[in-house]
Amino acid sequence: MAEYDVTIVGAGPGGLACAIKAQELGLSCVLLEKGKRVLQGIIDTYPKGKKVYPTIPKSQTDPFAIEDLAPGPDNEPVEDYVAKVEACAEKRKLSIRLGEDFQDIEKDGTGFTVVTRQNRYTASNVILAFGSNIPVDLGVYGEAKTVARGLDNPEDHIGAPTLVLGGGNAAADVVAALSKAKREAGDNTTIWWGHRREQFRVDKDVARDLGEEILLGGSIRILPGAVPRIGEVDADGVDRLIIQTRQVDVGQGVELNQGMSFPMKHVIACVGTQGPAPVFGKLGLQQIMCVAGVCKISKEGTQLVMLTPDFETGTKGIFAIGGAVSPTYILIEQEGVLKETKHTNIIYMAIKDGVRAVQAIADRRAST
Repeated sequence: MAEYDVTIVGAGPGGLACAIKAQELGLSCVLLEKGKRVLQGIIDTYPKGKKVYPTIPKSQTDPFAIEDLAPGPDNEPVEDYVAKVEACAEKRKLSIRLGEDFQDIEKDGTGFTVVTRQNRYTASNVILAFGSNIPVDLGVYGEAKTVARGLDNPEDHIGAPTLVLGGGNAAADVVAALSKAKREAGDNTTIWWGHRREQFRVDKDVARDLGEEILLGGSIRILPGAVPRIGEVDADGVDRLIIQTRQVDVGQGVELNQGMSFPMKHVIACVGTQGPAPVFGKLGLQQIMCVAGVCKISKEGTQLVMLTPDFETGTKGIFAIGGAVSPTYILIEQEGVLKETKHTNIIYMAIKDGVRAVQAIADRRAST
């Protein structure tokens, strides 16, 4: 017999929702997290003081599936949200193992064995809730691995012009947080916000925070159509990133290119993450590669995991939820119909996914 009804990998909002729902339904479970705290992914990616919004997509009409995990209506800072969730986990006495670095899943006669670098856990079902944390490659000529992927310490950029790349919420959050830090330090050096497309797309709550910062005097310059091109080391030995800001065709195959060069230590690339396709591949979970005419949302060549409406993978008993399946996955509909499905990587959806997956496990157990 397996030791647990379900082993959950990842203690983000989705993983915690799984553990809470399993507890409510009388299922035995253990929650594994490689970090030192629950919500470690949010702790690592949210700038200090960043507000956490209780955003519900327009397509959804239900409230948060686990109210204790919902961000407060007053848009609390991330530190307060983490403290609230940690208190919830402690109050409920959830079985959480921190510092467990996930390695593999082994199939055996009674279910599965989840292998971490430290231990082994047997269970009838496994839920992968470890999020989407593999950065998208910048795709530049040369080396650019030293470019930061988040704002760890705003003070590191005081007194120096800084480039933030990305046209979404994560980049806007970094721009606002960095602008506030510079402004409060009396630093008027510019924050350049670049995006390879002409349009920047952010949620209204994020846009409001950014707008407030601009009104308060933040030195922010927008660079639409800014494309990272070259990572190089200059004559002084400084790692630099060159971005193209303008391209003009002057005829006869000749192009005029204008650009800017920034020290990589003052570049923050919030250009998104990709689903953990290599992990799914290693585990033998069924995926489909996007090709022309099949996928209309994802980029050609992207590997998308296949999931049932209950977020079960092609391997019965293994589920994947939340950021692990964002921004798109292949939904297996009735009679084997496959549908590319957009999946928003926000707290609300991760919690909803987790509840649905655990409910499916409980229903199956009750019917056997």
